[in-house]
Amino acid sequence: MKHKFAAQLYTLRKELTNNFPGTLRELKKMGWEAVQMDGLRGYSAEEIAETLKETGLKTAGMHISLDRMKNDTDSVIHECYLFGTKDIFCHYLDEEKQNVEGYREAKRILLETAKQLNGIGFRVGYHNHEFELLSEVNGQNALDYLLTPVGNMFIYPEIDTYWAKYAGVDPLTYISKFPFRMPIIHLKDMKAEESLKYPESLAEIGNGCIDFLPILQWGEKNGVEYYAVEQDVCEGNPLDSLNTSLENLMKMSEKLT
Repeated sequence: MKHKFAAQLYTLRKELTNNFPGTLRELKKMGWEAVQMDGLRGYSAEEIAETLKETGLKTAGMHISLDRMKNDTDSVIHECYLFGTKDIFCHYLDEEKQNVEGYREAKRILLETAKQLNGIGFRVGYHNHEFELLSEVNGQNALDYLLTPVGNMFIYPEIDTYWAKYAGVDPLTYISKFPFRMPIIHLKDMKAEESLKYPESLAEIGNGCIDFLPILQWGEKNGVEYYAVEQDVCEGNPLDSLNTSLENLMKMSEKLT
């Protein structure tokens, strides 16, 4: 299942700004077979697509802003075709939008984008943080609100294990609500010390307190195509952190039944 492990490129935002193609080559040498896009860092989409082709790295979706979904749709589609993916996820809701009206607007834009793009094979989704699970809209938490279908239209969840746990929600329990509806899960670990807050509590996969083996087991039985690994802040070299996460995930994958 090694081909399903993808490095979320936000982890390497500084390295990518300095040398995007070279960093992709380093990830390939490390053993990664896929990446999840998170901006171009000043490079052209064509140059990055060429490096992906050169290295053989697959693309496990793209993280983009809600504004790009709404106002830059054609460019997003162009990038997706270049990178070989049809999965786009809203990666973050700006602080001023983290309220009832903001969530309603976000759902409207997400559903409108899905309606526009589903017909050409795209999947439109939402990547959560803790605040959606701690907010309420129409008597339910905001993440449930965003992910509740409207008619035959729905948004694909991309549940982040760290942010679920940070909000006091068991990650496995939450993702289990979406069998065969979650093509990508975000894997992110948390240190066991309860006194630590974000970002100090971030850890490499397998070095924290989240039990990933049952999450992987659930994913393999419920249609998960990629496990995107992200570490927003690393204590050392981010490439070393991603290497540790990949090594630990490979050991876990050997235990799958």
